[in-house]
Amino acid sequence: MKAVIYARYSSDSQREESIEGQLRECTTFAEKNGITILRHYIDRAFSAKTDNRPEFQNMIKDSGKKLFDVVIVWKLDRFARNRYDSARYKSTLKKNGVKVVSATEVISEGAEGIILESVLEGYAEYYSADLSEKVIRGMTDNALKCKYNGGSLPLGYVIDDDRHFQINPLTAPFVLDTFKRYDEGATMTEIRDWLNEQGVTNTLGRPMNFNSVQVMLNNRRYMGEFRYRDVIIPDGIPAIVSQDLFDRVQEKMAKNKKAPARHKAEDDYLLTTKLFCGHCGAYLCGESGTSRTKIVHHYYKCVNTKKKKTCKKKPVKKLWLEDLVIDETMKIVMDDTAIEAIVSMVMDLQERESTSLPLYEQQLQEANTGIQNLLNAIQQGILTPSTKTRLEELEASKEDLEIKIASENLIRPKVDAEFVKFWLHRFRKLDVRQQAHRKMLIDTFINSIYLYDDKIIITFNYKDGTKTVTFEDIKGSDLDCPGAPSKTAVFFGKRSFL
Repeated sequence: MKAVIYARYSSDSQREESIEGQLRECTTFAEKNGITILRHYIDRAFSAKTDNRPEFQNMIKDSGKKLFDVVIVWKLDRFARNRYDSARYKSTLKKNGVKVVSATEVISEGAEGIILESVLEGYAEYYSADLSEKVIRGMTDNALKCKYNGGSLPLGYVIDDDRHFQINPLTAPFVLDTFKRYDEGATMTEIRDWLNEQGVTNTLGRPMNFNSVQVMLNNRRYMGEFRYRDVIIPDGIPAIVSQDLFDRVQEKMAKNKKAPARHKAEDDYLLTTKLFCGHCGAYLCGESGTSRTKIVHHYYKCVNTKKKKTCKKKPVKKLWLEDLVIDETMKIVMDDTAIEAIVSMVMDLQERESTSLPLYEQQLQEANTGIQNLLNAIQQGILTPSTKTRLEELEASKEDLEIKIASENLIRPKVDAEFVKFWLHRFRKLDVRQQAHRKMLIDTFINSIYLYDDKIIITFNYKDGTKTVTFEDIKGSDLDCPGAPSKTAVFFGKRSFL
């Protein structure tokens, strides 16, 4: 029999070591019962009260491939702590010919086994609900005493030995200055850049981002309010900012929220991180500002022109350049030859990523041929001790290869050329007037773009996929446009590849 192991620990009191213990006991159980383990599915810090567990769902999906017969769990509560989910997914596994087995709970096959399994599942659900109630009750008791209940600790505070909030003299001044700066008219982007210049990090120890600043300005703890579920205690913790300052900041944030948000332009610059200056090789970033006539203008500008003044590349109008790139990309999408080249590249890459699978399949075919030849020889009366030994060796080799192939297929599910072609043809139906469709097109097909004064070089995400477009015959070129208005914002995105 072939099996997989499912292991899980929740986020309350268990750690990585518990996974090792589960795997060890499940492996021992498999060895005692002559079961071959193909792979492990492990969910870390996921509760079994929900079925929203990535590896659990992958396991259920993979069961449909008929590659394994058994799912081994340390205990049934690792599989689910909800009787409905347990019955539902066990039914799905059963349809796929897969059975759930507990490595530590002895459950017979008869009617009494069904009753015992139901009791164990019911107890697991009861234990989960009871534990949740006890945890909430204990945390509520802590909240009534204004004690720290865990979670991310806000910047500017430390926790003392009695689990009470205390002001951190090193970081609290940055929190106060953040509120003051926003109250005086600074934008969240400017505050973010200032905090990063000062070396301040967020609760995860990473550089501050726009969301970090927004969460900080909304945090009512900074004016001394302690809150947990329905428990709200004013002045429950030391205040870093005054009530008056906090209220003024909330009013300004509400007012600015109604206005066109400058930070939203970040998502609008579709070519960011893919667009490079043909003169100096630096990125072209998004830049926007409002003119005297209150019209917002958007450009792409070389960062060396903007920050270091070391490049003379002029800014380019955003919409004109993006439309040009979209148009050239759609030509590739509509070109059957280009699509075939991309399909060929994907299939070649897939084969190179899984070099073992073709070898195993070839060896399996050779083993099957050898077994058939020996069986033909036996039918003709040719039977010697060496024939029997060789047949046993080939049968063992066949079983081993089938297990290896099943394991490879579980790890690397393959897609065929027709599916890739079908997926690429779907891009032909995109509405390039929709921003989400434009972004999808660029993220998928564009590798890099180099912008010169007289041409643009586009490199697509497939071999030999480079195209040069000159501006001689393009009417109304916007290459020589004036700079953006004085107040500008610069945004950076992430690079994507096929």
